[in-house]
This record gives sequence, structure tokens and C-alpha cells, in this order.
Amino acid sequence: MRGAAVRYGPVLLTYGVLKLAGFAVFMYLLDSAGDFRKKNPRFGGGEHAWDVLASWDGWWYQQIAQHGYDPALKPVPGATGLITLEGNSAAFFPLYPALMRLVSECTGLGLYGAGMTVSVIASFVAALGVYAVTKRLGGHRAGLVAAGLWAVWPGSGTEWSGYSESLYTALAAWACHAVMSRRWITAGLLTCAAGLCRPTAAALVAALAFAALLSLRRQADGIRRADGIRRPLAAVAIAPLGLFGYLAWVNYRMGDINGYSKLQDGAWAHKFDWGVHSFNVLTSIPVGHFDYLFAMPFLDVIGVCVVLTVPVLTVLLLRLRPPAVLVVYTVLSYLMVMTTQQYFGNVSRYLLPLFPLYIPLALAMRRLNRPSLAAALGTAALASGSYAGYVLFELGVP
Repeated sequence: MRGAAVRYGPVLLTYGVLKLAGFAVFMYLLDSAGDFRKKNPRFGGGEHAWDVLASWDGWWYQQIAQHGYDPALKPVPGATGLITLEGNSAAFFPLYPALMRLVSECTGLGLYGAGMTVSVIASFVAALGVYAVTKRLGGHRAGLVAAGLWAVWPGSGTEWSGYSESLYTALAAWACHAVMSRRWITAGLLTCAAGLCRPTAAALVAALAFAALLSLRRQADGIRRADGIRRPLAAVAIAPLGLFGYLAWVNYRMGDINGYSKLQDGAWAHKFDWGVHSFNVLTSIPVGHFDYLFAMPFLDVIGVCVVLTVPVLTVLLLRLRPPAVLVVYTVLSYLMVMTTQQYFGNVSRYLLPLFPLYIPLALAMRRLNRPSLAAALGTAALASGSYAGYVLFELGVP
């Protein structure tokens, strides 16, 4: 325990201090503005500032934890246009609410407290995963910086809330680390669990499969024989079971082979559109137009900044020649977000799990002395209470 404290204590302390600073600013802004008091508790409102954290998607997760699923495609009577189906909890994946229910049953906490407990613990596990991956490429100091960036990144307001981002990122980071360490069965199991958390786990499944194929090819060429054949193949077989198993179950219960996609499209207007919606936003905002679908000006401007930053950071990541699993995971995750019609302002949240993007920044920032590094990350932490928390939850629809 003492060795673990010495090894991982600085990581947890770095993340915790930065995250707590941003979270405190977020709560202060919520309370001082007071707009949440006028809103429906289900849609960004509540009696207390912290109630906002479990609204929107958080409300759905609590419903699942309490009542379970009843997948169905129910038309809205007389509805035309974008929304033609009633919202159904089957759109939300089961791992997070299952853990929420488990923690509630074991501790006696209410579903709100249990959900926050899962998210906060998972956020620290994710910080350790980001640190571990970055450390392999840039050393201890770079790993600490990357864990700090996880605390202040745009969209990080959902890390300590009733959302599944922290849990998914923790699983994705440690799955990638397991691939890098050639612990294939562990990587397959973690990827399988991630598939029960978010649909974007398809990118993680593909990344693991690509890394496994590279490993098998190298073995065939006589470059590396330590991995064997069975373990990479077993990982490839295990990895997609969570994602495709849940989708198959939902489609079966709905009696429609494409039921999940129809629910996302008809109830939330989320659908694959080859990037048409993203293109409309990216060509409208620079000329000051906000006449596109789901326009939320302040939040969308932040989203555009994040979207345009990702390709730059990806190029910098590629220059480091990282393991293929990180590259494939990052690129495919980005493409999945950008080719989907959805609330564009939420891209900062959807892109939050792209932790490999922190690596080139961390390697550059590790050269700073401690006061400079503390000033940079500390300022970003305080500012994140606004751009990563308040703007997302109160000025947008997270």
C-alpha cells in the first residue's frame, strides 16, 4: 500500500486538486446565476445547484437503475419532423446504471449519490489510466501533466456528474494500456465492458482488432513471438461482445433489426449523416450564422474550437509514432462523432474520451518548471468551471 501511495498518490492528488477547483467554480456559477431554479428538474433544473448534475441524461440513467429497461418504438401521435418517437431508456447503455444500482444496494445511498460515487471513482481510475499510457511514451512527469489535462479538458464537466464519460474513459484508457502491455485477455475484457457503456466503443473494438492483427503479422514475420496466437485472437473475439450483445438484445426486444438506430433517430434526432450537420455548423459559425439545426451559439463556438484542435493534436500525436491502438482509437472516435447528426455543442463532451490527444501536449508541457506548470493547469482548472461545466449544462443541452 505504501508503494502504491508513493507511485500513484501524486497522480490522484494532481487530478483531484485540479478537478475540485473547476468543480467548485462550476457550483459557484450555478448558484450565483440561479437559472436552474426556474427549470424542470429533468432538464437542467432542481432545488439545489448539485441537482443539475443528475439531470438530462442523468435522469435517464436513474430511471434505468430504478426500473430497468422496456425497449420499444412508440410513435408520438400525430408527430412530424425530427422527433416522431417517444424517448426510451434503451438508448442508454447498461453498465453505468447497473453499477449505480449495485452501489446503491450495497451502501444504502440513493441513486443520485450512488451515480455520483461511480462517476467520481471512475474519474480517478481514468486519470490513472491516462497517466499510465502517457508514462510509457513520455515518462512520469508527462503522465502527471496528462492526468491534469484530463481534469480541465473541454467537456470535463461531465466527469463528476450523472453521466458515463468517466466510466467509459477509464475502461478505454486501461484497455489501450493492456494492449500496449500485450495483456490481450485483459484488453478484450475491458473493451467488452466499454461496449456496455457507450456506442462509440466500436472505435475501441476496431483499435484492439487492428493492434491484434499487427501482432499476429509480426509473429508471422518472426519479429515477435511472445504474444502467441490464441490470446490476441481471444481478445478480438471477446472485445465486441458487450457492444453488439446489447444492441442485438435491444433490437430483438423491439422486434426490429435496426431498432436501436431508429430510436436514436426518431426520439433524439441522432443519426449517421456522413458529416453533413457538422459541415453546416463549421461553415455557418465563421460567418456569424446560427440558423442550423440545434443551434446553441456559445456552446457551439467552444465545440468548433475543440473540433478544429483535434486534427492538429492528432498530427502531433502521429509524429511521436505511438502504438497503433492509440491512433486507430483516436481517429475512429473522432470520425464517429463528426459524421453523426446531433447537438453540435456536445462534441466537447463526446470527444472527452480521446485521451491520446493529451499526450503531445503533456510531452511539451513537461518541460515547464513547477510554478509555470501549476499556473497553466491551475488557470485552466478554474476556467473549466465555466467552459467545461456551466456552459455545457446551463447554456446548452448536455
